[in-house]
This record gives sequence, C-alpha cells and structure tokens, in this order.
Amino acid sequence: MDTSKRTFTDRFSEFAMRLGGEVHLQSLRDTFAILMPFFVLAGLGTLLNSVFLPLIFKGDTLASIQVWGGLINNATLNICGLLVAPITAFTLARHKSFSNPIGASAVAISALFAFMPLVNSVLPINSKTEVAVNGIVLLKNLGTQSMFAGVIVGLFITELFMKLAKNKKFQIKLGENVPPQVGKSFEAMIPTILTVAICALISAILIVTIKMDLITVISTMIQEPLRKINTSLPGYLFIFALGNILFTFGIHSAVIFGTVLEPLLIANINDNMLAFSNGQVPPHILTKPFVTVFAQMGGSGCTICLLIAIMIFSKYDPSKKVGALSLGPGIFNINEPLIYGFPIVFNIPLMIPFVGVPLLFSIVGYVLTTIGWVSKTVVFVPWMTPPLVSGYLATGGDWRAVIIQIILIIVGVFLYLPFLKISDTISNKEM
Repeated sequence: MDTSKRTFTDRFSEFAMRLGGEVHLQSLRDTFAILMPFFVLAGLGTLLNSVFLPLIFKGDTLASIQVWGGLINNATLNICGLLVAPITAFTLARHKSFSNPIGASAVAISALFAFMPLVNSVLPINSKTEVAVNGIVLLKNLGTQSMFAGVIVGLFITELFMKLAKNKKFQIKLGENVPPQVGKSFEAMIPTILTVAICALISAILIVTIKMDLITVISTMIQEPLRKINTSLPGYLFIFALGNILFTFGIHSAVIFGTVLEPLLIANINDNMLAFSNGQVPPHILTKPFVTVFAQMGGSGCTICLLIAIMIFSKYDPSKKVGALSLGPGIFNINEPLIYGFPIVFNIPLMIPFVGVPLLFSIVGYVLTTIGWVSKTVVFVPWMTPPLVSGYLATGGDWRAVIIQIILIIVGVFLYLPFLKISDTISNKEM
C-alpha cells in the first residue's frame, strides 16, 4: 500500500516538474517577472491619482497633477500587450538557445502591428457619433485587451521565425570578415521577411473575409473565454488548490499558478486599475492582489496563521525555533523557510490546512466583495506587501479590508492549531 502511494506521488511529482520545466511556460513566467515592476508602478500611480491626491488637491490643480498618473498609465497598462510580445519572444529564444533573441523580439513587435486593423473607429470629444480613421493605432490594441495576443505572438510567431532562421536555405552568409551583428542581420533577413509577410497575409485574409483583425479575434474568441473559465470562482479554486497541493510535495506552486492562472489575474487587475483611474466600476473580483490580500497572507497556505499559532500555542521547542526564524520573512509573505524547514512538505497533518485555509479565505473574500462589504482590488500591490497593509492599499484605501484580514488571520490560527498539535505530537514521538 505504501509503495503504491509513493509510486503515485513520484509520478505526479515528475509530471508536475516536467510541466513546470516546459520551455514555453518558463518563458511566460520570465516575461511576467520582467514586467512586474511596470504593473506595480501602474498600481502606485492609480493609488496616488485616485485615492491620495484628491485628498490634498481640488479642481484644476488636481486635474493638472493627475496628468502625471495618466502618463504612467500610458507607459504601463496601455502598452502592456506591446511589452509582452517582444519580451516573450526574447525569453523563449533565450530558453531555446537561439542565436538572435533580439531579432526575435523585433519580429514579434512587427508581427503584432501586422495583426492590427488598418482602419479604426474613434469617438471624437463632445461627439456621439464614431468616425472611421485611417493611419492611427489605438491604445486598446496595445494595452490590456491585447495582452493575450502579445503572448500568442511572442510564442507562436517566434517559433515560426526560429524555424525559418535555422533553415540553411534561407540564410545569407557574408563570411567571417564582416562584423558579427551585420552577419546576423543578413542571416535573419529572409526569415524576417517571410515571417512578417506571413503574419500580414493571415491578417489580411481575416480583415477581408470576416471583417475582423486577429487581435480582436484572439481577444474575443480565446482570451475572454479562457479568462472567464480560469478566473471564475470554481476555476480559480481548482487551479489554486492544485498549486498548493504541489507545494506540499515540494514543487513550488508557481508551476501551476504562475503559468495557468497568474497572467489572467494580472490582466484582471490591469482592467480594474484602468477602470478605477477613469472613475468607472472595476469589473473583476478575482485579481492578482486579491490573492495577496486573502489567499496568501504570509505566503502560500496563509502561513502567517501557522506562524502565530506556533509562537503562541506550540510547546514543542523545535517548532518554536523554526517559527521564530521564519517570522521575519513570513511577515513579507516569504515562507519557504517554514515550508521546507518546519517542514510543511510531506507533513500530512499540515498539508490539510495549507490547502484548505486559502480556499476558505478566497471564498470569504469573494462573497464579501460580491455583497459590497469590501471594495474590489484596484491597485497592483507587490506580493511581498505585509498583511493588513496589502488589504488597505490593494482596495484603494478601504479600511474594511484590514478588519477582514485581521478576522481571517485569527480564524486561520485556530484552523491551523489542531493540525499543528498533531504535527508536534508526531514529531515528538519520532525524536
């Protein structure tokens, strides 16, 4: 019986590790890690523009100062699709040891623009009728709506470009007497021309036949359905639970959460930030900072509750020593010392609350947000923001989020407590 369990665990762990090591998923994780400072800046700009500055300034003075926040939005949220495409292309090319990752990035930018419409409908200021305009690019084709298109371009178009570039029939060799970068440019000339021309041909066929550009197709037929499934409450709970289950087997939750769910939650918070900064109702409840506020207080598993339980109630010295060492990092949601040092990994009693407590807190946070007892998250706070501070900032200064976090932490302490006592008893007997 034990052998079969170990065999299943080993196979499951190997599958999860292979999934986490898949080159395209690694490239996406690297891409969003690179872009994280931009999203955090967008959150800080939204917080200042929409929460703090209106408390200090009024009228024309406020409007003048808020121009700064609007420019931050333009430099972050409104071009995130444009940023995603070349960075994804670069990281994928680097992971595949392609010799010209910068060339792949340039092709990705060009391909993204090839997939945009030639004519756009715009609504002039103080007008109720849209007009068709040629020769302009709309921010909606560069920003959050095109983020998933940027991912697809960065992955699939880069694969096409690299495949063509590796074909010797398409390489122009100038010899060893020319500068290396010039040689690379000529080697990539035909593959670049073919890749961009193919993208333009696909885009032209779509525009002529179905009157829709590829970015709109991806947004309406792929991005939005996928986001509705994965960021629905059942989809979110399933993926999040699976990530934490992996963590209890020693495989970081980012293997699942960071690749399948996080990009969509980032797209959600970007939508919320834009809506909030424009004085509109934020559309999404489940976002990346929602996870930080409700489901990862102290890190994965809401282990700030376990740390408090250890420090107050545990009578087992080794547990108290590990807890004391883990308390400092745990305040900033860094809990690897606790997960691997306590450990929680393969600790059957603690695996249960580690998976269950964040799910319960997520459901509570979702319900309370739905009924209006707490504001939606509208600011992208860094994941290492301490509990209580994270709740206040992420909700745009809603003090109710802080109260809810305090109550949840207290509840979490008592949920972890019986499992902690079982774990301490088992560890003590094994000494």
